[in-house]
Amino acid sequence: MQKNLSRRTFVTAVPSICAASLLIPERAKGEDQASGDQRSPVLDPHLLSQDPKRVKETVAVSHGNLLRVRELVEASPALAKATWDWGFGDWETALGAASHTGGREIAELLIAHGARPDIFTFAMFGQLDVVKAYVEANPGIQCTHGPHGFTLLHHARKGGDRALPVVEYLKTLGDADIGYTSLPLSEEEKKVYLGVYSFGPGSENSVEVGVSRDGSLRIKRGADGTPRRLFYQGKNEFHPAGAPAVRIRFNVKNDRASALTVSDPEPILTAWRETS
Repeated sequence: MQKNLSRRTFVTAVPSICAASLLIPERAKGEDQASGDQRSPVLDPHLLSQDPKRVKETVAVSHGNLLRVRELVEASPALAKATWDWGFGDWETALGAASHTGGREIAELLIAHGARPDIFTFAMFGQLDVVKAYVEANPGIQCTHGPHGFTLLHHARKGGDRALPVVEYLKTLGDADIGYTSLPLSEEEKKVYLGVYSFGPGSENSVEVGVSRDGSLRIKRGADGTPRRLFYQGKNEFHPAGAPAVRIRFNVKNDRASALTVSDPEPILTAWRETS
């Protein structure tokens, strides 16, 4: 019976909200023509939301480019609240970027345009009373990591001399500077994981495991991806920067990885190592 359904029957069977969406453009077109209303075609697919490229740029330049941040937020104040996932759930706001790099002027500019400060920003600013109030109201919050895994004490240190009272206070807590754990790997052990792993056709459907300038392993998607540092947890298992709950597990045999699986916490992706 289903094989004999006509196209008219299929459209009628669509739920009412979908059917309405199919019919409205034609009705609106007729009304426009009848009234002489010349409406411009919608050319920008992000017309009703911020362009992801501008969002990403805003967060990126908030790491130190005051001039470009000013140009962006003065043209579109909503970008002051821009947030970007650098990979695996490593979310960062523009203000978060300014806070962990000590960009006081950028942070002040973003806040003036509507950005929402948090304990990391207040630590960088050196606002001791505010940081103390956060800790007293939420015991243990000083252990929370900021973007990319930076600690609260790291943010305070980036505040320079004006944040020294916050630095000293956080030191007394004893746990405001506990970073990620990463077990050591020798140069030979790192070679086990190096290479390109594919999960589909085209370079955009692959990830590359390489070595960063500081000697740590990193993972990057395609040609345009942002490298993410990997923290070794033992037994061929890593987690990426800013996402300690995510696991990247390598299938290793005869001192060579043949595949990797990303889990969060359930497996979401398996990629196979390309032969060289």
